[in-house]
Amino acid sequence: MSATTLTRHAAPAAVRRPRRFDLKPSTAAVYFVALVVVALTLGPVIYGVLGGFRTNAQIAENPAALPHPWVLFNYTGVLTNPDFWRYALNSTGIAVITTALVVICGIMAAYPLARYEFKYREGVFMVFVVGLLFPASVAIIPLFILITQNFHLGNTWIGIALPQAAFALPTTVVILRPFLVALPKELEEAAQLDGASRIGFFWRILLPLSGPGMVTVGVLAFVGSWNAYLLPLLLLGPQNKTLPLGVADFSSEHGSDTAGVFAFTSLAMIPALVFFLAMQKRIVSGLQGAVKG
Repeated sequence: MSATTLTRHAAPAAVRRPRRFDLKPSTAAVYFVALVVVALTLGPVIYGVLGGFRTNAQIAENPAALPHPWVLFNYTGVLTNPDFWRYALNSTGIAVITTALVVICGIMAAYPLARYEFKYREGVFMVFVVGLLFPASVAIIPLFILITQNFHLGNTWIGIALPQAAFALPTTVVILRPFLVALPKELEEAAQLDGASRIGFFWRILLPLSGPGMVTVGVLAFVGSWNAYLLPLLLLGPQNKTLPLGVADFSSEHGSDTAGVFAFTSLAMIPALVFFLAMQKRIVSGLQGAVKG
């Protein structure tokens, strides 16, 4: 009997039945809670973005309705406002400086705490852990005196970036240290056999391998600086105000223009939101490395 005949008389392959999706009560409760959290988180954002496409008359007539017709003059009015771009420039400059300080100082502080053996190492690390419990609002008055009177950095970008970076360092060190500890010691030993010093190992091997962790703390520092309100409110003058302060000023000056306030607020949060979403996978990768460490 030929192979063709055997193939014809072969038993038909078993048809795969679709798997039944049995939703347990506990799983359903988890999904329900997750949906509620997502709705509470994204609901105000979506409402604000859509509100910018409506007129004040539409919002007053039916606050919960969709735009009909859709209008663009609220967003175009904000984009043609020079104050908006001045606020955006100030926010970007301060966030970039803060992020650079956090990443550079954080990796340099986490490296010896992760790779060096010395007395009181765990005690020094606990200082950073305790720093997580210290809110910036508690030290706002001493910071104001220190920045404006001692350092004379009031109403400057660096005067805002320095304290923001300082308060972001505990989170940075706590995330980066276990990430650096997880790197195999064999890499450092092999580098030393090849003649590399500890500083050389830090620059040539450890930094490239720590990319996901540094991206994670960098994104968190950038978003935190972008959304900062209290420190810029106390330390910055009218010409150096950031976008959160600009949103507050615009809301107070145009209190009756609800649609315009929605448009201004939506455009103010878009850059940080896009940046966070673009780096989302790297953030998760960095946090997974920290947890494994």
